[in-house]
Amino acid sequence: MSDSMFLTHEDLIELTDRRQRASQAHVLRALGIEHKIRPDGRVMVLREHVKQQFGARADKQAEPVDAFDWSAA
Repeated sequence: MSDSMFLTHEDLIELTDRRQRASQAHVLRALGIEHKIRPDGRVMVLREHVKQQFGARADKQAEPVDAFDWSAA
């Protein structure tokens, strides 16, 4: 992935499994991912929005989750 603010065309294909812009927009709507359509028809998606939608946390490292409460034992 790029460090760009927006997903690349290749990123959109990977995310949506679609090559046509209208089909990409349809999948993005179904996934609840905000996007804009440029006047030239290109689909624009903020990289940070996708990270948020999929639960990525840029500011914190993943914390291990203990499935058992040992203090209650």
